[in-house]
Amino acid sequence: MERPAWAPPGIDIAMPSAARINDCYLGGSYNFEADREAARRALAFLPGLPKIAQANRAFTRRAVRFAVEAGIDQFLDIGCGVPSFGAVHEVVGAAAPGARVVYVDHDPVAVAHARAVVDGEPRYDAVFADLRKPRDILGSFEVRALIDVDKPTALLLSAILHFVEDAYDPYAAVGELRDATASGSLLAVTHFSYEGIPVPQEQAAGAVGVYNDIRNPLIMRSRAEIARFFEGYDMVEPGLVPMPQWRADTELADEDPWSFSGFAGVGRKR
Repeated sequence: MERPAWAPPGIDIAMPSAARINDCYLGGSYNFEADREAARRALAFLPGLPKIAQANRAFTRRAVRFAVEAGIDQFLDIGCGVPSFGAVHEVVGAAAPGARVVYVDHDPVAVAHARAVVDGEPRYDAVFADLRKPRDILGSFEVRALIDVDKPTALLLSAILHFVEDAYDPYAAVGELRDATASGSLLAVTHFSYEGIPVPQEQAAGAVGVYNDIRNPLIMRSRAEIARFFEGYDMVEPGLVPMPQWRADTELADEDPWSFSGFAGVGRKR
C-alpha cells in the first residue's frame, strides 16, 4: 500500500478511522485505501451514508450561523473530522470575521489537515485531543489561547458522540465541557440512531458491525438517550429533531429520506 506524502509520520495507514471514512462519504481525498474499503463495506448495508454525512454538515453550518446571530464569537468543534468545503471556520469567517475557532480531533490526519487549512490565520487553530478526556481539550495551549471560558462558547459535537461507548461515560464528558463554559453557551449535537433510517434495523446493524470490526464502535442511541446529553441546557426550538428539520433553509419535501437518519439539536446553557 503506497503511503501518501501528506500522511503524518507514524500513522498506520492500514488501520481505518471513522474521521477518514466520513471524508470518503463526502468525496474528500484525505483518506487511505483501508478507509475506502471500510466505507465500501458500510455502504453495502447503508447506501445513504453520504446523504447522512451531507445532512450532518448542513446542520452544523446552520447551527454555526444561529450561534453567530446569538452573539457568540468563539467555537470549539470537537470531533471535527477532516474539514471540507463549508467547514466551520469558513462559515464563521463569512458571518463573523472576528470570531475564533478551535478544531479538535484524535485522528492525526484530521488534525494535520485542519492545521493546514487554517495556517496563517491567528483566529483559528486545531488540537490533537480526545472527547473522552475533556481536561486535555480544555487545558490545551490552543484552547487556552483562543477560547475565553468566561464568555459564551459554541460547543459543536457533530457526529462524534455515537463513537463514544457508554463505558467511557460520554454524558460525564459532555457535562464536564458544559461546566467549563459560561452561561449562555450553546451545545450543538448530531447523533446517529436506528430511528429514522429507511431500511430495517437488521440491515443497518450490518454497517454498525463494519465499524465494530475496525475498532471504531458505532453506538446507536435512541432519541431519549440522545436528549440526555442536553442536561443543564434549555433546548432551542424546534428541539431534538431529525437533522433536516432543525431550522431548515430548504424545502423538507426535497430532502433525501436518508437525511432523516438520526437526530440534531441545540441547547443553551442555563
